[in-house]
Amino acid sequence: MDYRSAGVDVEAGQNFAKQIRQLVNLTHRPEVLGSLGGFSGLFQLPTGYREPVLVAGTDGVGTKLKIAQALNRHETIGLDLVAMCVNDVLTCGAEPLFFLDYLATGKLEPSQLTQVVSGIAAGCQQAGCALLGGETAEMPGFYQTGAYDLAGFCVGVVEKQQILSGDRVQVGDVAIGLASQGVHSNGYSLVRKVISEGIPLGQTQPGYAWSDRPKQLLGKSLGEVLLEPTRLYVEPVLKARQQGLAIHSMAHITGGGLPENLPRCLGANQSVQLELGSWHIPLIFDWLAIAGDISPSAMFNTFNMGIGLVVLVDATEANAALQSFQKLGIDAYRIGEVVEGKGEVLGLPQE
Repeated sequence: MDYRSAGVDVEAGQNFAKQIRQLVNLTHRPEVLGSLGGFSGLFQLPTGYREPVLVAGTDGVGTKLKIAQALNRHETIGLDLVAMCVNDVLTCGAEPLFFLDYLATGKLEPSQLTQVVSGIAAGCQQAGCALLGGETAEMPGFYQTGAYDLAGFCVGVVEKQQILSGDRVQVGDVAIGLASQGVHSNGYSLVRKVISEGIPLGQTQPGYAWSDRPKQLLGKSLGEVLLEPTRLYVEPVLKARQQGLAIHSMAHITGGGLPENLPRCLGANQSVQLELGSWHIPLIFDWLAIAGDISPSAMFNTFNMGIGLVVLVDATEANAALQSFQKLGIDAYRIGEVVEGKGEVLGLPQE
């Protein structure tokens, strides 16, 4: 017996590390010390901070991975991984510095996993952070051949006096919603249930194919739309702050949608009154609601419904915020305001 006969190919792992080295190097910042291949990654704190505070976040992609694996399309799932982590770190005003990934698989397929890492590297470049290192674990008997799982870890930095939180939020602040690119990376267990159990129009048997092109999606396939990666908000938000926009707080709209995530960026005795119809809801959500017979309240409690990040600003800066984000290439909407309350999100459909 040897390790290969047990299902672990050490040589394949070594070759994979060589293949991705160039991808990793493309993401490096001046603060990176050393190179890929050590037992840990080294990163020197950037200069210019008086009281630097490190900010850490971790996340995964969830069962969206099942769709990527079913379609054998892996080039964008790494973007999802980076976005889920860096957007979280961004909410307190931090600049992402470096990223690490953990990739576990049943059998190491270099071509497949190189696509995954290429997406991770692309996401790091968009976010301006270094892909400092990672871990690839080949685990036969734990994962099926062809299956893999991902986890990401991001560290950022923010000046202590510039940390954003609910303590800065005032009643009357305006909620600016930044558009999502679709479903992003949450709610996919429900998405897959709709795909497998929904009954297509004119048929009697349940089940959609990833290649199906419902008329609501204007010619695109379900697979294409549902693999659309999570939007990275780092560049437009940091640029807006550099240009003088005084953001008080932010919320990344992930699992649980607006009702669960918006209260996390509020102060004590505050709520948000939203105005339905003030933003564009992508067509995929209309299709999911119809195909799965999902109630409006369940939709809002599961999905982002077209808003990927909410920025709270003073009412006097609301128009400037909208213009700033539009100029930076991202659709932004005035979706509500902060009111007195007990942490509720008001104005959404109820059961």
